Amino acid sequence: MTLMVRLERREPLRQGESLRAGGTAISPVIVAGSAVLADGISVTLPGLLFYLSYVGWSESSFGLYAAGLGLQVLLTVALFSLAGLYRFEAITRTGRHSGKIIGLGGAVFAVLVMLAFALKISDQFSRVWVFSSLICTPPILCLTRASFSGLLRWAARSGTLTRNIAIIGAGEQARRLLERMARADEPWNRVVGIFDDRLNRVAASVYGTAVVGRVDDLVIMARRQRIDEIVIALPWSAEARVGAIVRKLRELPVDVRLASDLAGFAHGSSNLSSLSGVPVLDVARRPNSGWPQLVKSALDRLLSALLLVLSAPFLIVIAAAIKLESRGPVLFRQRRYGFNNQAFTMFKFRTMVDRGDGDVMQAQRGDPRVTRVGRLLRRTSLDELPQLLNVLNGSMSLVGPRPHAVAHNEAFAKIIDGYHARHRVRPGITGWAQVNGYRGETNTAAKMRARVEHDIYYIEHWSLLLDIRILLLTLACGFMHENAY
Repeated sequence: MTLMVRLERREPLRQGESLRAGGTAISPVIVAGSAVLADGISVTLPGLLFYLSYVGWSESSFGLYAAGLGLQVLLTVALFSLAGLYRFEAITRTGRHSGKIIGLGGAVFAVLVMLAFALKISDQFSRVWVFSSLICTPPILCLTRASFSGLLRWAARSGTLTRNIAIIGAGEQARRLLERMARADEPWNRVVGIFDDRLNRVAASVYGTAVVGRVDDLVIMARRQRIDEIVIALPWSAEARVGAIVRKLRELPVDVRLASDLAGFAHGSSNLSSLSGVPVLDVARRPNSGWPQLVKSALDRLLSALLLVLSAPFLIVIAAAIKLESRGPVLFRQRRYGFNNQAFTMFKFRTMVDRGDGDVMQAQRGDPRVTRVGRLLRRTSLDELPQLLNVLNGSMSLVGPRPHAVAHNEAFAKIIDGYHARHRVRPGITGWAQVNGYRGETNTAAKMRARVEHDIYYIEHWSLLLDIRILLLTLACGFMHENAY
């Protein structure tokens, strides 16, 4: 595995410049789910083929054999899970765990045989089918696991599946970490560079990896492209420095981990994991990663498409009313900050007189710019309906922190610590802050600080049930609100 970043330079990254950190993120959760699916197929397919080729299709017997195969799949997955065979390390190193796979396959067979005897149905199964499954299934499981692991390694070496890692610290701790990673032979781990604020006082590279910038350069880079993990490799004596770095990095949608040292225990982390066998403490986790992220994204797109179709006649009526009352476009487009502090164009029904001056001043109670139709739309929050298009194109979610105009975003970020942490997930049409009364005009820092606190609470406690709760609260009381004007 090559960890070297081919950069022959020492100056920090310049404005608009970035390192190459491509590929698709490799998710241990999705890999584990895929391994469960592969194991299920490996158990089911040979049993089904033996049934069709030896026993032969029969409507009276198929249900019994199918139930037996289903139970075998469930037992196999359950025992493999208890034995830790769905951990990322076990999936990618099949050779070390082949004995365990074969042994557990035999245990599943023994349980099924005992269960068949206990239920007095053993004579209803073909002995040839039973013993063929016993002999063939464990080797097929090992072969499937080996093929799956080989496919992952091939995809990683080709740059298709990667885990882009940035390291903070250019000292001995970073050198030991890189040396251990090189020996681990984990091609999906791609070190994109080392970052250290002591840029002019450290070596140009550490164990073949270039020192390419300061911590602020890393923050800029992480907002331009995909960084999956940041490892802080600093000694325990730098506790205050580590604390300041952690607070800054918690605003990014990345996993932040501390290489094992006493400094890690000062940051309230009890989640100990490993990176290439090196113990690390997780101090910040990427929200909604793996399967939850895929499920949330799929539901967002499905529900937004359904709502757009159902509300199409209503949308046409609103568009016509806007056009008839005042000149200007039906839709109001505004640049706002979204996921990872990236700007996107948000859609709303135009509710104000179109002055064409780029005015971004927040609407106030009795605002003379608001039209008669616009006042009704804003009062009922129907002006937000076009944001279903943003959900459909992936720039927004149904539930999440509300996006703010670029000018407002930059102003509040200067006076509220941790403000950018709300950009760790996609913004939403409605959110936890909104259903708790923090919506509408935010004309004071205190109001915005309360909104940010609710947004961060949502991010740190996210679940599908919480999303459903927020949507139901929005339907119940969120459309008509005293702050909607």
